Amino acid sequence: MALACIIPLATPAAADSSACTHHWTGPQVCIRLEGRNHWNSVTGIWTNPPKTARQRDVTLTLNGWRLGSAQTARRVGGTLSYHWSGFDTGTDTKICVHFTGISRVACATTKYIGDRA
Repeated sequence: MALACIIPLATPAAADSSACTHHWTGPQVCIRLEGRNHWNSVTGIWTNPPKTARQRDVTLTLNGWRLGSAQTARRVGGTLSYHWSGFDTGTDTKICVHFTGISRVACATTKYIGDRA
């Protein structure tokens, strides 16, 4: 019996950051934050969907609260992805993406870094 385990790598969203679930088998889900401090865009990526998957709903949560409705991630090459344009994510906010139909969730936490270049 395979052990299914979710171990999100939650790295601070200093300027740009990404985090992925880590497993030996099954779906691999990643989140990418681009921006700084409290203003970020978010991309949810399913890196190894079945070849037949053309699209899948994906949801975004901030500190466990769902933000808006599910969005449709579409196939781009070998992945499924959806990009949320930049918005005020707050700082010290745990941001997660979840694709419908799989239990894997990828998360990253925003962090205030000041006005560094």
